[in-house]
Amino acid sequence: MTRTRRPAALTIAGSDSGGGAGIQADLRTFAAFGVHGTSAITALTAQNTRGVAAVHVVPSAIVRAQIEAVLDDFPIGAIKLGMLATPAIVRVVAQTLTARKHVSLVIDPVLVATTGARLASDDLADSLRRHLLPHADLVTPNLPEAERLTGLRIRNDAARLRAARLLLEDGARAVLLKGGHGGGREVEDLLLTENDEYWFTHARARGHHHGTGCTLSAAIAAGLACGEPLDAAVATGIAFVRAAIVAGYRPGRGALNVLDTQVAAAALR
Repeated sequence: MTRTRRPAALTIAGSDSGGGAGIQADLRTFAAFGVHGTSAITALTAQNTRGVAAVHVVPSAIVRAQIEAVLDDFPIGAIKLGMLATPAIVRVVAQTLTARKHVSLVIDPVLVATTGARLASDDLADSLRRHLLPHADLVTPNLPEAERLTGLRIRNDAARLRAARLLLEDGARAVLLKGGHGGGREVEDLLLTENDEYWFTHARARGHHHGTGCTLSAAIAAGLACGEPLDAAVATGIAFVRAAIVAGYRPGRGALNVLDTQVAAAALR
């Protein structure tokens, strides 16, 4: 068997036993983009489409060992951060990645599950701002997460711009402020960089969809690992998630739909 090289990406996030979000969604998304997926698990969750029953946080030394094992062997082109759970894990991740500044870093600041369950300690938002945002090529908060990170109430487009600018001031090189938690028939996502402002508008899908944030940030990381510029990776990621939502299905007894990344990948070919 000959050795072949393909782009590789690393996800540092929690595991979803229901398979709809977290590490499981990230690895499916990497595969859909033809990217070799590697992982470092920060927490084990007992969850399904009806809720989160338990969370076990992985010791920070084991998180560090997983990251170092991956980075010592694989040509990682992009790293996606998801559920980090505690400030101790945030600090370990920041320390481990400091020497890898050439690798694109996408941060999905996971604080609450789709079902409403808390997936982070109260002081995690402050730790993310202090230790990780200065290293981020892109941070992808939804509206409630942006409110936690900035302390602002976000009720209109002007407030969205203020919140995104604050996150840029914290050190992130770009912010994708997702509008899925807003009202109206259309969803508006804002991509803000130091020099550019982009708005992505699309029709709001019906139902409750699980793993959208994980899938979007993983898709963007996959695009960056493949060498795409940021704005193109974001546009492709949004289109990918939209297609996966449209093709979504309900595998469990709960009301949550899971994204179909296989159909989405075929739609984008």
